[in-house]
Amino acid sequence: MDSDLLHTEKILADRKTFFLDLKENKRGQVVKITEDVGGNRDTIMVPAEILGDFIAALQDIKATSDDVESESEEE
Repeated sequence: MDSDLLHTEKILADRKTFFLDLKENKRGQVVKITEDVGGNRDTIMVPAEILGDFIAALQDIKATSDDVESESEEE
């Protein structure tokens, strides 16, 4: 799968590194998300046309996580 890299982001979190790469090939654009933990890598590909849905789902998960965190701090 030949593709051109359009944009990349890197996120460091504890012992993990996440790479988010926007790529384009003849079939369209895709975001390749790679998790690197001590040299072991796992990757998923998210078609660019569903990024809005993907981000909305992550925002819902973040809101739920924030709510649960707030509740545990109140106890």
